[in-house]
Amino acid sequence: MAKRDYYEVLGIERGSNGEEVKKAYRKLAMQYHPDRNPDNPEAAEKFKEISEAYAVLSDPERRNRYDQFGHAGAAGGFTNGMDIDPFEIFRSFMGGFGFGDIFGGGAQQGRGPKSYRGRDIQINLAITLEEIAEGVTKKIRVQRYETCGVCHGEGTKDGKTPETCPTCKGAGEIRQVTRSFLGQMVNITTCPTCQGRGSVIQHPCDHCGGEGRVRNQATVEIAVPAGVDDGNYMTLRGEGHAGPWKGSPGDLVVVFEQKEHKLFERHKDDILYAIAISVPEAVLGAEVEVPTLNGKATLEIPGGIQPGKVLRMRNKGIKHLHSHGRGDQLVRISVYIPEKPGAEARELIEKLRDKDGISPPTREGKGFFAKVRDAFLGSD
Repeated sequence: MAKRDYYEVLGIERGSNGEEVKKAYRKLAMQYHPDRNPDNPEAAEKFKEISEAYAVLSDPERRNRYDQFGHAGAAGGFTNGMDIDPFEIFRSFMGGFGFGDIFGGGAQQGRGPKSYRGRDIQINLAITLEEIAEGVTKKIRVQRYETCGVCHGEGTKDGKTPETCPTCKGAGEIRQVTRSFLGQMVNITTCPTCQGRGSVIQHPCDHCGGEGRVRNQATVEIAVPAGVDDGNYMTLRGEGHAGPWKGSPGDLVVVFEQKEHKLFERHKDDILYAIAISVPEAVLGAEVEVPTLNGKATLEIPGGIQPGKVLRMRNKGIKHLHSHGRGDQLVRISVYIPEKPGAEARELIEKLRDKDGISPPTREGKGFFAKVRDAFLGSD
């Protein structure tokens, strides 16, 4: 499922200032914090989504990249993706207050050892107009960290279990309580011994070096929907790097690149094709065969057609993204004028030169330029 727009997540306008971002985040974070919703697993996901949106929109540089490039641009450097801890963001935002004090659970109600989420991966996927028109399933190879198959993510050797951290006693964090005229203040820092895991590995796995994951090449199947455009992207949940020590995996962000086509130009969901016809075909009309995105089709050219005229072939374009119907194929007509006609052709043309209906009714240019303008820019 694709990520929601960060502004939509926080319920703010794109032009909102920093204070409005903070105000929206505080309200939603207090509402959906897991400590307030212990029996609602959806609240934890909502809390994570809110925290991720705040992490981007509260950072001017990340926000600027997000406004330009979407989620892929905001992913902390464009290639490695984001690796956020929603609780760390919330704790930093609240200025050091303990969660137990905020939610009425007492100072002993910590959130437990830190969970390490794997980083996101961003790739660019080149696709043709033909693939875009109908949708396509692609299989790609991705270099990523995956859970170690020897220790099954534990990071320990020969089935041994990690030992409880002697410094934090398994909490993953160190709490220091101080008192001031504002009341009790709880300063919480990540345990320096176990880096927040709550446990230490005395006998690391030989295969993964104790990290619980190894680098591997994986094959991922991507269902590209019809109608995607250059720069669009989709997010595959859980297809990024595995987190260390059984941490949840990151996501795979796929950015689509539209390949240049040798015959067609794309205009939204319509495609434009140019064809040259002969003078007799332009005067008398004709049926010509033209290429389409899925083969060939017959195009009927009416007699008396003018250069620059655009004919429309219904439903020969690109399927609309996430909706019914599809665009059209637009065929722009040009008339081929031979530079050096043969003797017989020249003789016939000379005989036609003075015939009725051959010469233009006027040689004034205003009407002509209006037709050219309409053909290229479209008439109102």
